[in-house]
Amino acid sequence: MAKSQQDFLEEARQLVPEVTVAEVAERRQRGEDVILLDVREKDEVRTGYINGAISVPRGFLEMQVTGQIPDRDQDVVVYCAGGVRSLLAGRVMREMGYQNVSSMAGGITQWKDAGYPIVRDRQLSDEQLERYSRHFLLSQIGEQGQGQLLDAKVLLIGAGGLGSPAAYYLAAAGVGTLGIVDADVVDVSNLQRQIIHTNDRVGMPKTESAELTIRNLNPDINVHAYNQRLTTDNVMEMFADYDIIVDGCDNFPTRYLVNDAAVLMDKPIVHGSIFQFEGQASVFKPHEGPCYRCLFPTPPPPGMVPS
Repeated sequence: MAKSQQDFLEEARQLVPEVTVAEVAERRQRGEDVILLDVREKDEVRTGYINGAISVPRGFLEMQVTGQIPDRDQDVVVYCAGGVRSLLAGRVMREMGYQNVSSMAGGITQWKDAGYPIVRDRQLSDEQLERYSRHFLLSQIGEQGQGQLLDAKVLLIGAGGLGSPAAYYLAAAGVGTLGIVDADVVDVSNLQRQIIHTNDRVGMPKTESAELTIRNLNPDINVHAYNQRLTTDNVMEMFADYDIIVDGCDNFPTRYLVNDAAVLMDKPIVHGSIFQFEGQASVFKPHEGPCYRCLFPTPPPPGMVPS
């Protein structure tokens, strides 16, 4: 005789303990090492979820849960909208070898009805959901990470050989605010490597050219163009509104200026440099490791290193 849905649920209850929303809230308040696993669909999660929960839709559970929760002895509470999918998901996890799995009875609906808090990520438009859909497949980013990218503010020093691809890819990825500092104009000799510029913009300020490309690539991005050189007079004010500094400059005085200002203002620097076919990329986070000046206390003599 074929089993009914009720039969499957009863079998699941024999394997998977049910816990109340109050018990889950108390365990979290006590700081217990318990993972909440949300097995609702992504459009449901967008309406709100329990802070800190891991999201793996029920249809992808068998393929994705071990990547998200590799320790099969980990204490896991599964929840859904009303408590049915979480029971069935818990049963599957038990069959996969997870030993400490329970289901939150009543799901997030009962959690909200009891007055417990939920969080909502930045709400993305339909166009953004399509544009960044490949990011959502990456567990390291997902919709929550994409919202953080859209809220991020990055200042790029230079729109040349290093700044061009950096700005282009940051814009494509959806980093919401990009500042670009450069006092030069586009030259024909730039075009074989500075991919953000085009032939019809020769003679145009590089910041203006970069802004045009970025706006055509991704209208989500707020671009602030600074058609000026970075100096001791403007560096502090320019850095103030940004989270991260990307240093793609081509001279040592500016590089040391960027370093010193970032250390004073506690701003992380992503530093890049290149010569012919060799390159170097480094991240300097003030007060958590050495800065650029710590590694290279003084610049080389003028003319010693080619630009």
